[in-house]
Amino acid sequence: MANANVTVDPREVGAVDVEELEHSGGRREHRRWERVLFFWLCAAFTGFHLWILVGPVVLKQADALLGIGEFLYRTIAPNIDQELFRAIHLAWGATLGFGFYTIVKGRGRDGVPWYDWLLMLGAVGCAVYMWQNLDDLQMNQGAVYDTPDLVYSLVGLVVVFEFTRRTAGNALTIIAGIFMLYAMFGHLFPESWALYHNKSIKDLWFGFPYIYSNLGVFGPTLEVSSTFIIMFTAFAAFLTRSRAGEYFNDLSVALVGWARGGPAKVAVLSGVMFGSVSGSSVANVVASGAVTIPLMRRVGYDRATAGAIEATSSTGGQITPPVLGAAAFLMAEATGIKYAEIAAAAIIPCLLFYVACYAHCDLHAAKHGLRGIPRADLPPLGPLMMRLYMIAPIAVLIWAFISGYSAFLAAGLGMGLCILVSWFNGFTRTPDRKLAWRRSDDVMGGRAIVEALEIGAKDSIQLVAVCAAAGIIVGVIALTGIGGRFAQIMQAIAGQNQLLAMLFTMVIVVILGMGMPTTAAYAIAAAVVAPGLQQIGVPKLIAHMFIFYFAVLSAITPPVAVASIAAAGMAKADPWRTSWIAVKMGLATFIVPFMFFYSPVLLGQGSFIEIAHVALTAIIGVWLLACATEGWFTERLALVPRMLFGLAALGLITPGALTDLVGLALAIVAWASQRYHFRARMPGEKA
Repeated sequence: MANANVTVDPREVGAVDVEELEHSGGRREHRRWERVLFFWLCAAFTGFHLWILVGPVVLKQADALLGIGEFLYRTIAPNIDQELFRAIHLAWGATLGFGFYTIVKGRGRDGVPWYDWLLMLGAVGCAVYMWQNLDDLQMNQGAVYDTPDLVYSLVGLVVVFEFTRRTAGNALTIIAGIFMLYAMFGHLFPESWALYHNKSIKDLWFGFPYIYSNLGVFGPTLEVSSTFIIMFTAFAAFLTRSRAGEYFNDLSVALVGWARGGPAKVAVLSGVMFGSVSGSSVANVVASGAVTIPLMRRVGYDRATAGAIEATSSTGGQITPPVLGAAAFLMAEATGIKYAEIAAAAIIPCLLFYVACYAHCDLHAAKHGLRGIPRADLPPLGPLMMRLYMIAPIAVLIWAFISGYSAFLAAGLGMGLCILVSWFNGFTRTPDRKLAWRRSDDVMGGRAIVEALEIGAKDSIQLVAVCAAAGIIVGVIALTGIGGRFAQIMQAIAGQNQLLAMLFTMVIVVILGMGMPTTAAYAIAAAVVAPGLQQIGVPKLIAHMFIFYFAVLSAITPPVAVASIAAAGMAKADPWRTSWIAVKMGLATFIVPFMFFYSPVLLGQGSFIEIAHVALTAIIGVWLLACATEGWFTERLALVPRMLFGLAALGLITPGALTDLVGLALAIVAWASQRYHFRARMPGEKA
């Protein structure tokens, strides 16, 4: 933290290999000329997408300001076929993936080997082939293909599978491979089996080109990757390079570092702020945990609890508006619901998540007598408030969404403001109290902008692979109709019992999320499970939000909880214990999806009075749930009051006047029971 006076002990923080957690291949050590090459390839990758996506909007605005009709737009605006654009996106992303990630961990110390150059050539060759034969490929789509089309699709699929394996792990690669095998051999099942399909593709001339087209790989998932995801990944990179992340941490320390259990509350608050900077739970843990975990240890938190608090608060960044995790953009594409509406629907669940985290931190600190950081050690709040302009990019992003501007323009405005506000960082006070400006690393000049473009590309590599692999699964589902049959299977298991179907969905999504990134877990579950939920009457938004939330929460759910494992590694704690403490802290969020299933008001669907009422009672409910799980109210809770507080919490979280009244009544009974128990233990206390 650049401006904080707080000192942290680096010995309290363990080393975490992010590559070990998130990738099957290891990060490569480049030769000098390779470092230069891939640096500029990364910067050009992001720049190319910004020009394609934002360029036309900027040119139209310039034409309007200059009063020259659409001269600039018609003259120099980029014009490229969408399918070809996605092919270039995939080929470029795969080139970067093979350039940065080795075939297996432990290799790649001698630069890029010949076989990776060959894979890059294959990726680029597929894009060139599409460019040369685009009309024929689109005309023959889903029908008849030539021999070169078969070779092209086979090479492309090999590239996608290996690209995915290296950057997103084995789990997603295996699942995509199983779907491919099913597409090829599913017709061999007995016709009476639910898994049988009559789309016989024994003729490979049809099957592979079908999946490697805009009916599969280049379909909706890669469309989202090449547009929304790359734009907001770039926005996050610009925020990071403008030092917004450091400022958010400093501001969090100044605001709540002094309170009891202050460093834990800093982790929670920085999780809220940092959520818009990074869409990865593990990245959030590594970025903020290096500061917050030693601070928590300094005031008395044990290692596992410190790691769990950091893991939970960092995971919440993916459900924090206005920039949710990348899966939210897939949701917008899959449902046809505007992203701004999805972000708005996430506000109350996000609020409940962080209220629960904050309550746990506060109650745990009260229970164990943990203090905050001495005020003398805190960064002064005044200078930080003078730099409140650092939140301008996020504020403008929210304004653009509310005003109905496109997501591309909103992200573009945000990036422009990141550059602008960074220049205010150059203003300093001279010894004679005069205001002066000087160039520093906090000011984004030309090189810093290029570095932000490079960071944006690196951060998007895995997501490109995930969306391409998800496209394979989507293509197989479209080809074979397995989605509809899976819906029938769900109906057979759950009948018309929606609650049972939701429980079934939760288990599937959490299991998927244990072995693959959140985006992939959501994409697969949304393609396979969501249609079944909708068929038994679950509204589209609720079904997809339900899947999205549990895909996010899989990052802290044992046994494979990547965010908890990363935080445990940094805190030098037991990963298993850390994961279970994280689940306890996030318990409210495990319950909330079921609650907005029963009442969409929790997703902001209702009048202002209804939404305010539900939000208030739910906030009280999650706080009481934290009391029940921590076993502390104003003093240590006895067993009966603790159970009553838990029941009261469920009543208050569940929307409805009756449940609210029952919850309040139970809370009063719990409080009275606790007072009676307390006085029974202390007979000398005055009435």
